[in-house]
Amino acid sequence: MKKTKILPMNLQLFAGLLTKDTMLSMKSGSESTFAEIEGLQAVPEIGGDPEQVDITTLKDANKKYISGIQDMDSLEFTFLYDKAVFTKLKAVQTAGKEAEFELAYPDGAKCTFTGGVTVKMGSGEVNGAYQFTLAVTVSDGPDWA
Repeated sequence: MKKTKILPMNLQLFAGLLTKDTMLSMKSGSESTFAEIEGLQAVPEIGGDPEQVDITTLKDANKKYISGIQDMDSLEFTFLYDKAVFTKLKAVQTAGKEAEFELAYPDGAKCTFTGGVTVKMGSGEVNGAYQFTLAVTVSDGPDWA
């Protein structure tokens, strides 16, 4: 019988990626570098499903589809409320200009995208912390690096 050597495995390599140290940065107007938006608490799914284009003919017994254009919903990020951060983002919204964003993951992966900004204050409750939502209507991207 042939002996098989069992190699030790570092199970942490297969444990996934912790969200700690995920950062969203922005540059708008004449800013030349990205600046971190402080207080990030939640990140949305990045990407979108392609729309389905119906190509069914009158002779087909079942509907048939092909993939169409990718549908990118607004990206909604949740932040712990900070007046200075909220005010800066609200100013970008009020100006009606698009901003550039960079989402950096703890493993070094980065995603950049451009879009219009909408900011809304979250609701409040007893013994709760205020949050706000930054919604980015993506016009370009996401591009992964």
